Amino acid sequence: MNVKDLHDYLLSFPNTWLDFPFGEDVSVYKIGHAETGGGKLFAIVNYDDKPVKVSLKCDPLLAERLRETYETVLPGYHLSKKHWNTILMTGQVPEDEFKSLVDLSYRLVSGETVAT
Repeated sequence: MNVKDLHDYLLSFPNTWLDFPFGEDVSVYKIGHAETGGGKLFAIVNYDDKPVKVSLKCDPLLAERLRETYETVLPGYHLSKKHWNTILMTGQVPEDEFKSLVDLSYRLVSGETVAT
């Protein structure tokens, strides 16, 4: 997945918007209302890093399993290590699985029911 596709995919979810609360080099994708400056983050992307780093909220048990399976899935960088993973976008995690992890992060943060 290239960076434009990643950006477009992250903004394709309902009620999402892009913010830069940590500076211009860190893209924070939020669920909520941009007009009020509020919202909850569901993805953090460092597009300038090589490889690109994407942090996503995750179920704690799945987060551990992913870290054991992929060397490019790490505990969340500057986030709760229990509930967040940082994924290095090297292509090791298959695109369909990566998209499902984005979907899960969105659902966990938005409060949508998550099927187990």
